[in-house]
Amino acid sequence: ETVPVLGDFFQLYLTRNPGAAFSLGEGVTWIFTLVLLAAAVTIVVLAARVVHSRLWAVVLGLLLGGILGNLTDRLLREPGFLVGHVIDFIHTPWMWLGFPSAIYNIADIFIVTMMISVAVLVLVGLRFDGTREHHRHHATAASEGDGASAPDEAAKA
Repeated sequence: ETVPVLGDFFQLYLTRNPGAAFSLGEGVTWIFTLVLLAAAVTIVVLAARVVHSRLWAVVLGLLLGGILGNLTDRLLREPGFLVGHVIDFIHTPWMWLGFPSAIYNIADIFIVTMMISVAVLVLVGLRFDGTREHHRHHATAASEGDGASAPDEAAKA
């Protein structure tokens, strides 16, 4: 039963999701569990490399929290180990205009927003150590400029 909190804007609706997003892959839930487990281990290994970047530490920490939230459901909830159903309860019908209604949880919000954050950090070139990656285009243009001036100076001499 839907419980309106803010009308159609924000509702609570308890459901047990046997699959991934939109309940896809209901028959292969154990694969999602293994993928979540591998992602959690990868994040822990990567987090050990994050030394001087608070942004990376926060993003990886929140991503790990979201993954562990859903992984806990997969491991401990009915119908059993590795195939447990994830508890979803947030319903925002306005968000899915023309699409089937989606119900999600806080762990899903963390996973989606932090994956977007990872993409942004990679695109802006922020490394785990807090330094920024210089774009190759600028480095190439600078070296080409240096190389082009050397023959000109040699020709003048």
